[in-house]
Amino acid sequence: MQWKLGGSSAALALLLACNILLSVTADVEFGVDADDFEDGQVEDVQEEAVGADEELVYESPVIEPKKFHFADHFDNVDESSKLWVHSQAKKDDIAEEISKYDGIWSWESPQRIVWAKDKGLVLKSKAKHAAISARLRKQFDFKTEKPLVVQYEVTLQEGQDCGGSYIKLLSAGKETEDLKAFNDKTPYTIMFGPDKCGNDVKLHFIFRHVNPINGTITEKHCNKPKNRLDDLFKDKLPHLYQLVVHPDNSFEIRVDHKIVNEGSLLTDFKPPVNPPAQIDDPNDHKPESWDEREKIPDPTASKPSDWDEDAPPQLPDPDAVMPEDWLEDEPDMIFDPTASKPEDWDAEIDGEWEAPLVDNPVCEKAVGCGKWKAPLIQNPNYKGKWRAPSIDNPNYQGKWSPRKIANPDFFEDLKPFRMTPISAVGLELWSMSSDILFDNLIVTDDVAVARDFAAMSFDVKRRYIDRESKTLWHRLMRRMNYKPGWWALYFLYLLIPASCYIFYLYRRAKEDAAKRADAQAKKTDAPQPDDAPEEEEESDPSSERAAGDSSKESTPLSASPKKNKKSDLEDNVETKPEEAEGSDEPAQTEEPTTKSTRKRAVRKE
Repeated sequence: MQWKLGGSSAALALLLACNILLSVTADVEFGVDADDFEDGQVEDVQEEAVGADEELVYESPVIEPKKFHFADHFDNVDESSKLWVHSQAKKDDIAEEISKYDGIWSWESPQRIVWAKDKGLVLKSKAKHAAISARLRKQFDFKTEKPLVVQYEVTLQEGQDCGGSYIKLLSAGKETEDLKAFNDKTPYTIMFGPDKCGNDVKLHFIFRHVNPINGTITEKHCNKPKNRLDDLFKDKLPHLYQLVVHPDNSFEIRVDHKIVNEGSLLTDFKPPVNPPAQIDDPNDHKPESWDEREKIPDPTASKPSDWDEDAPPQLPDPDAVMPEDWLEDEPDMIFDPTASKPEDWDAEIDGEWEAPLVDNPVCEKAVGCGKWKAPLIQNPNYKGKWRAPSIDNPNYQGKWSPRKIANPDFFEDLKPFRMTPISAVGLELWSMSSDILFDNLIVTDDVAVARDFAAMSFDVKRRYIDRESKTLWHRLMRRMNYKPGWWALYFLYLLIPASCYIFYLYRRAKEDAAKRADAQAKKTDAPQPDDAPEEEEESDPSSERAAGDSSKESTPLSASPKKNKKSDLEDNVETKPEEAEGSDEPAQTEEPTTKSTRKRAVRKE
């Protein structure tokens, strides 16, 4: 008995066989024996492996006031909310309806909750101005020989397309006594943190320097890092930003404990801290007789007598000949003979109507039409406009520059580290992304304290997230007992059903193509060969004659439902060419064959 399976049934059968094979192989590979199940218990190796991993538990970092000028881990919502003051100010340089600082701030857990007790300060709104600030526990005055250390976490939970997540260290003074009036004009000492809009990615470090002579304040911008930091705005993970400014004027900027930028306050900022000792004299002007030309045209040179400036760069080819089939009397374009003037055409308004021009159909078969012109070639006598050769200018005096004078505003500040004291920390932002989470913000004068604080907060969090991102991989490896041979078996396990399905689709496509070919053949009136030879059936001669008389009005063979049966007349027709070889009579035409074929097509039962 011939057994036929559809493609899907065969694939399911093979998949089941692979499952059985995989189970048997697994028992052999892992050494699982029937004796292992006699007590009804099976040792779970995977659970032991997981239990052996380090258990990461988060506890809110302990804040010792003596070690910090400011510190907030935001986990204690009641205490943290008392530190921070929402701004009620308005911006001065924009429309009234968008001038308010009405961005929403919230203390909450991150969207990707690691520990429920770990919370942060979240900017919930987007496309709104938001400002919030908190006063330092003790003012940082830059008078001691200790560094300034600023450190905080940012999680762009929705990514960032355009907006900032930087902080401002507000300057001590009358303008920062009322934090409810905190706005973009509030004086700050340092601005630090990430910012992005489009492809413009920045990691700000700006400090406001006070001129020791006249007291004017200038913003000094740190040079950009060498490496781009685009991933910080895309991966939606917590990132730790740290700024350290040392009393020797050096600084380091770290992201996730890695230095991304470093340098000196004196040399790596624009504009520089100290102005130049000399400047250009604004009253000095270049004399009219000053000659800055290094080269001049040779005054002794003259144009050669055979130099023709009027010669064209190209001229008609004198050797060209008009082709014989060029229709010079026929225009390239003619008026469209099929066009007719529109009924609403007004000659007074629209002018005299003319049919549109179309390509001349006579020119389609010709080489060309219209007046023939010889092709252009390069003019061998063309030289262009004559110019005298250049020579060194004997009167060259060099590039003029104004004389230098002493800079009346010159000063030299060798201790730019001694900045304006800091009394508060603030977040004054505008962003097109919502749910920006700030966490573990500290200001201290000890790098080791900041490192320990990060070890209890950021480092634990990132280790947990990194481990969870590898969990699926480790689970697969443990399931396969870390044996590479299992990969080959797993690949074979997936390959067999996929191959069966592909073979099924190929076979089905082949059958559909054959059916379409048969259907196309049946649409013609030409006689078609029989599908398969079968036993000949004896037919009644009278019925054959009747069929012959009616074959002229019958349907073509391609429409006959009985094309797989041959008649005796067809057999006789097939033998006629052999008999005709030995006779002088002319061979019969194909018409009888066609008629006999049609006779078979309409034969009655």
